[in-house]
Parts: sequence; structure tokens; C-alpha cells
Amino acid sequence: MSVPALKFSHVGVYAHDHVKLASFFERVLGFVETDRGHIPGRGDLIFLSRDSNEHHQIVIMSGRTADRDTKLINQISFRLDSLEALQAMHRLIQAEPEVSNISPINHGNAWAIYFLDPEGNRIEVFADTPWYVSQPKSDPIDLDRPAADIRAETEAICRDLPGFRSAESWRAELKAKIEARA
Repeated sequence: MSVPALKFSHVGVYAHDHVKLASFFERVLGFVETDRGHIPGRGDLIFLSRDSNEHHQIVIMSGRTADRDTKLINQISFRLDSLEALQAMHRLIQAEPEVSNISPINHGNAWAIYFLDPEGNRIEVFADTPWYVSQPKSDPIDLDRPAADIRAETEAICRDLPGFRSAESWRAELKAKIEARA
């Protein structure tokens, strides 16, 4: 039996203050509220999206009972179009007073920023590089440097790592694997 085709759709998180957290996602990450409501016996929820083809990509629901240090999700990840967009997001995140643990990382196949949102959920925003290297790879990166310097340094580092090849080549190999399994 083959596995039906799946595409990521959305993630739901519980919040202590769902209105405040939704405001953060709108203000800092550019999401738009698509709906909000109440489920009797369960709580209030707010639906958010950045894609007109998706009613919601995030659902934030009231009723979080665990303390801030309890790990409820690993991360919520968002792709950006370019390194320059990531650098702009980095400046925005740094200016947000309720964001913590900001950690810019070079994965070789992507440049990323990890941080905790106002409720302590781990968020990743990232931009793909044109290269692939075996994962995991995680090195700190200074996003205040010129983008051209970051690109050149990343390529030079990646060329010496296991599995180095173009991201395009890696995607073609993955596509073939997926098609062979279907």
C-alpha cells in the first residue's frame, strides 16, 4: 500500500494568552487573522495565515496548562525568500522585547534564526542556501555582516563538508526517492 501524498498544512499551539500570542505572530511574523472562535468545553482559538490558499497555517488556542519551561513543541518553522529577508527579520526579532534566546545559525543548507516567542515556543525562520550538506550542521552566524560575505563564507565551508552538492541536485535525488516509493 502506498502512502498518500501529504503536504504540511498547519500547526496548533496552546497558549496562556492566545490573544497576545496571536498579536505577536501578526505584528512580528506578518500573519493575518482569518477567523476566531470558541469551542465549548475546550477554549478560544485564533486562526492565522500568510497564504491565501490556506485558511490557517497556525491555530493558537487558549488553555495552556503547562508552565513556560514545559516543552510542548520542538519548533514552528517558516521559510523566507532570501538571506537578505532573513537579515531584515533578524533586526525585527532583535527589536521585539518579549523575544528571547535569539540564535542565528548556519546549517550549510540554510541560514536560520531560532528564538522563543512570548510564550516560550521555539520558532525558526530560515532561508535556503543553494547548497546541500549532510545534516545536522549547526554553527553560529553573524547576520549583521554583508550578505555577499555570508554567502561566500558558507560556500567555502560547505565545499569541505560531507555530502556537499547543489541543493538542486539533492532535491532531484529526493524527488526520485519519493517517486520510487509512491
